[in-house]
Order: sequence, then C-alpha cells, then structure tokens
Amino acid sequence: MQLYHHPYSLNSQRVRLALEEKGIDYTSHHVNPITGKNMDASFFRMNPSAKIPVFQNGSHIIFDTIEIIQYVERIALVSLGTDNIMCSSREVIEWMQKIQEWKPKFFTLVHIPDKYRQYVSKFIRRVIIARMAESPDLAGAYHSKLREAYETDDKMKKPDIASQDKEHLIRLLDDIEAQLNETAFLAGEEFTMADVMLIPVLARLVLLNLEEEYIGSRPNIAEYWTLVQQRPSYKKRWHEGGDITG
Repeated sequence: MQLYHHPYSLNSQRVRLALEEKGIDYTSHHVNPITGKNMDASFFRMNPSAKIPVFQNGSHIIFDTIEIIQYVERIALVSLGTDNIMCSSREVIEWMQKIQEWKPKFFTLVHIPDKYRQYVSKFIRRVIIARMAESPDLAGAYHSKLREAYETDDKMKKPDIASQDKEHLIRLLDDIEAQLNETAFLAGEEFTMADVMLIPVLARLVLLNLEEEYIGSRPNIAEYWTLVQQRPSYKKRWHEGGDITG
C-alpha cells in the first residue's frame, strides 16, 4: 500500500492518523506542493487534480479522504479475520462529512505573511508552465491548474475572502463544543474516525497561533485537545514540517 501525502496537508494528516490508529503498514511518499512535486508529470498522470493525499493499493487508487479512511477501516477489519465488516456508524460518518465541509485554504492563506505567500504562488505558476512544456499531452490539465492558481491570487486580494470560512469554522467548533459536553470523544465515549477528521483542524489552529481564540475559549475542546495529543498515533506521525495550505 502506498500513500502519497505531505505532513502539513490537512487531509494527509487525517489519513496518516487513521493508518496509525488501525496499525496498517504502508509506504510513504512525500509530495510537497511548495516545491511543485504534486505537479510532476508522474503524479499528475495518476491524479490530475494534483491534490493530496492519494492512496494506492495495487491497481486500486483512491483520492477522496473519507473514502480512504473507510477503506483503511475495512482493511483493518479484514486483517483481524472478522466476518463483521461494519465500519464507522452513521453518526461517525455524519461528523466526518460535517468536518470535511470546512475548507481551510483561504482561512490558512490569510494567516500567512503576504511576502511568503506571493513568492510561493509565483514559483508554483512557473513550475506549472515548465511542466506544461515538458508534457504536451497534459497541457490541458496543467492549464486548468494554472488558471486555478491565478484565481486564488485574485481572490486573496478581497479583504473579506476568509470571513465565510471563519464563520463556518466558528459554527463547527461551537457544535463540537456542545457535543463534547455530552461525550468524551466526538461520536461517543470511544475514539473514532470522526476524531481522526477533527484532530488536524485543531492542530492547524495551533500552527497558525490561533489556539487561544478558537480552542482555549472553548473548555470542552481544550480538554479534548489535551487528551488526544497523548495518543500514540498523534505523537508518532505529527511534526515533520511542510506545506500548510491544503
């Protein structure tokens, strides 16, 4: 099994946590968006969206984060030799989907210094143009990514670009705060894949120096955050450095 990911990609973190929680061995391939590795022709042919993570098991390739996590759950159950291949409950899946609906891109970008962000954006555009020249058969897909990069730059010029994402995040965290007043973990008294989806969101807020505003102000989430950081999966697979916009 192969995982193409990057340490600071939110969805990559989710998949890696799931793999560690379930004890699944895999081969790790770092694909760094900052250096344009996700635009290399070999990766681009496998995944024209250029997004990470990508999970590959033989000829089976999965791009969607929740689908990858559910696949990992099934692998874990099969490895135990159980006839019951039930995975996450409906409640767990609903939480997973609810958390996935919050997109971190612009919320993250507005908290990165403009000089750094603009430098990286310009570099990535040059990488895309170079790859387009090297692989003419992929020119159409590369052109789509180039247009996306320019659209992102244009949106970043709008002063309220992250306001909607911020409001969405606040609503989500308020719902989670209320839930954690009733249960130890997000979907009950046991750790589930819903928690796997949430932990990287909290880690992103800490990374952006927003812990006090979003976590510390919510006592149940603050207690939960202290608790989940003690899990072996978190300790083993977290701090490696890299891109934080995905």
